[in-house]
Amino acid sequence: MAKEDYYQLLGVDRNASDSEIKKKYRSLAMKFHPDRNRDDPDAEKKFKQIKEAYEVLSDQKKRAAYDQFGHAGVDASMGGGPGGFAGGESFSDIFGDVFGDIFGGGRRRSNVHRGSDLQYNLELTLEEAVAGTETKIRIPMMATCEECHGSGARKGSSPVTCGTCHGQGQVRMQQGFFSIQQTCPTCRGTGQQIKDPCRKCHGQGRVQEIKTLSVKVPAGVDTGDRIRLAGEGEPGEHGGPSGDLYVQIRVKEHAIFTRDGADLFCEVPISFPTACLGGELEVPTLNGKVKLKIPAETQTGKLFRLRGKGVKPVRGGPMGDLLCRVQVETPVHLTREQKDLLKKLAESLSGGGKHHSPQEHSWMDGVKNFFEKLTG
Repeated sequence: MAKEDYYQLLGVDRNASDSEIKKKYRSLAMKFHPDRNRDDPDAEKKFKQIKEAYEVLSDQKKRAAYDQFGHAGVDASMGGGPGGFAGGESFSDIFGDVFGDIFGGGRRRSNVHRGSDLQYNLELTLEEAVAGTETKIRIPMMATCEECHGSGARKGSSPVTCGTCHGQGQVRMQQGFFSIQQTCPTCRGTGQQIKDPCRKCHGQGRVQEIKTLSVKVPAGVDTGDRIRLAGEGEPGEHGGPSGDLYVQIRVKEHAIFTRDGADLFCEVPISFPTACLGGELEVPTLNGKVKLKIPAETQTGKLFRLRGKGVKPVRGGPMGDLLCRVQVETPVHLTREQKDLLKKLAESLSGGGKHHSPQEHSWMDGVKNFFEKLTG
């Protein structure tokens, strides 16, 4: 009886790619596998046929021979006879490449791991953040055990092959027609056991230590910025690369200045006479004192900008400014003579009406109109 064409069995074109053939085989093998069709005697026969077709068409040499000579070109090279069931191949063996991506695929899990990243919170003064600085920090971290050089085994001994998984790192569990592989609970996927653990690290291969590092803080950093120190995190396990250390910046509150990006702000109190008559004040900057001219009749809340007296941003850009907001200070602890003088001044100013206090009179007019609308 003539055999059915392999391409027709799998339902693919003769020019089908390897991935198309594999995809079609998975679908048909899932459909006709005997474990899923225990009451259908024809299913096993069909399964053997599509398996035979796949074994030929998935092998480049066999496929070339089949394309040139048909079944005669591959019968002798099938190794054990065509259509064999490969010793009762299980459902999970067929789809091992699929389940392997999910459950580990029976492959031993490497015990080489990259070290963890660490974070250190560094507090700076505003002056240090703006000018830049270099400081030393102490970091508690896990370091490679010098006693066992990271192996976890006592000096003179070494890890042995896990007796549960025989070094595979995976164990197989049967659930119905599924055979699922999962991480070995004894060695946790490493494939090895430490029978005689190191006394210093107790088999962990790492011990906790305090490490001192020097950190260069660039000028212009601000709260929320991070400095990455590559390879200064925890060391890797069993020869793996070290993690990184991230230094998180936090700038302390300043007694005089507040910062907004590249600009600095400060409150400058001025006396009543200076606000009326004008004058000149010395105001602080992060680089020393500067003169600030106060014009006559300055009102409280007036903002003065000193260009280029702010912060140079760490990521580049123009120098920020210093913005000074003046606050007119009301005199306190007045003497009788001072109070009398102020009364005379008030009497003198009241004669000028809106001319001397335009904001006050404007506000009073607004209040008057508001109440007239309510009562009207």
